[in-house]
Amino acid sequence: MKTTLAKTPNDTEKKWYIVDATGKTLGRLSVQIAAILRGRHKPTYTPHVDTGDFVIVVNADKVVVTGAKEENKSYMFYTGWVGTAYRRSVADMRARRPEFLIMHAVKGMLPKNRLASAMLKKLKIYAGAEHPHAAQNPVAIIDAK
Repeated sequence: MKTTLAKTPNDTEKKWYIVDATGKTLGRLSVQIAAILRGRHKPTYTPHVDTGDFVIVVNADKVVVTGAKEENKSYMFYTGWVGTAYRRSVADMRARRPEFLIMHAVKGMLPKNRLASAMLKKLKIYAGAEHPHAAQNPVAIIDAK
């Protein structure tokens, strides 16, 4: 049997998927999104070529974390000045920038190279239920828990 490898990203057609994050667990949802961004669901998947599809995430502010992560898990930021490192809990980030929670989790599941930057540009995250990508006719994904 012959193995087919994609030569360029243009070899495959890009589809649009939409995910409603309401009540979904952050980690499980992020795994599914990262797999679609990488193209792991396609028979033409090639690790060194961006063959993935676009993903739209709506209701990002309603994503769920398990256990006591809402208050105990923290994200650290550093401005570059001495003594200016600060931490934000999941609850604080949900109030300030709910898109960050999903973006940060998905980014950690992608390869650590220039290819990840191209894949992250195909991820569109919105805190509310509205999005401006209706013209792309996105297909709903419902099997994430």
